Amino acid sequence: MMRPMKLAGSQLMFGQGCLEYLKTLEGTRAMIVMGGESLIRTGMYDKVVSYLKEANIESELFKNVESDPSFATVLKGAEAMKKFQPDLIIALGGGSPMDAAKTMWIFYEHPELTELSELLPPNTFPKRTGKSKFVCIPSTAGTASEVSRSVVITDEKTHMKMGIGNMEMMPDIAICDPEVTASMPPKITAETGLDALTHAIEAYLSTRANYLSDILAVAAIKDIFEYLPKAYNEGSNLEYREKMLSASMVAGLAFTNVSLGIVHSMAHTLGGAFGISHGLGDAIVLPYVIKFNSDSQVAKERYQHLADVIGAKDFATAVEELKAKVNIPKNFSSLIPDEKAYNAKIAEMADTAKADGCTKTNPIIPTHEQFVNLFETVYRG
Repeated sequence: MMRPMKLAGSQLMFGQGCLEYLKTLEGTRAMIVMGGESLIRTGMYDKVVSYLKEANIESELFKNVESDPSFATVLKGAEAMKKFQPDLIIALGGGSPMDAAKTMWIFYEHPELTELSELLPPNTFPKRTGKSKFVCIPSTAGTASEVSRSVVITDEKTHMKMGIGNMEMMPDIAICDPEVTASMPPKITAETGLDALTHAIEAYLSTRANYLSDILAVAAIKDIFEYLPKAYNEGSNLEYREKMLSASMVAGLAFTNVSLGIVHSMAHTLGGAFGISHGLGDAIVLPYVIKFNSDSQVAKERYQHLADVIGAKDFATAVEELKAKVNIPKNFSSLIPDEKAYNAKIAEMADTAKADGCTKTNPIIPTHEQFVNLFETVYRG
């Protein structure tokens, strides 16, 4: 039976100039959550603060969310919110500050919570209290956290990345202005763009895929193949940035409703074990999983349809060619030079990937041995 679908929160803004929508927000205090200094240097942070002032909203900044946000950072941010008492929480940045801010939001609204495990089954996920509204302003075109119900938070004690998903974490407002993404360096443009592509492809191949999610996923895939190389080579071109940001958002609308597959299971695992950034992990693993999944006749036919959509003969080859255009490595051997250390963790990584929540909606559920073979293959190619 199809699950109920939710397409973003209450308000979804996209296109050049939509950042000004901040002027119309209602509230008194806004906590802005960011990563490092890049959006301060580009002037985006000051622009956000200026628009909030026009709406008579006082703001405070919580920054330095790390690239793989830890639960310790989440607790620190939630404590800052409890002191400031915002009625607006604004995540400004890439997937990491958005994921961290979402989780801070839950712990701020529910001060009785103290452990990340309290958000996981069999516990009942806490309901929104209405104490605050949550706003996402993405600075990358990849994670789509602005329209997703999911977060990935790292347990700093075990170094394991924990994926948590619930519609209670869907942001109220998403503001997708391409100007905010224009300062992304080519490397981040490539990695986040291929993360978005993976979202769309895995949503299309998901065992929960449906008529609406297919329309969203295919549209995103078509645009990413066309515009990612252009945005990579001409980062200041706002038309290309807008196409990528919109495609990322649309891919997010698809996957947050129908889930993902084992590209994400393996990327989550590699990120936890070896610190591989999520988008890069997705990008490298993706074509190998396409070949693996093609043993399913249904999946094979779906990949062929995607190849037809983008005018290619073979979809896995088309993905490899796209990766080459944006300088993504073919395998992990150069990124994890200690092959002995990698091999020593393969069995454990196979178990972790098999237990990942994304695995259950993959077209083929791999055995432990198949995961072992996949981890061996993605290392050497």
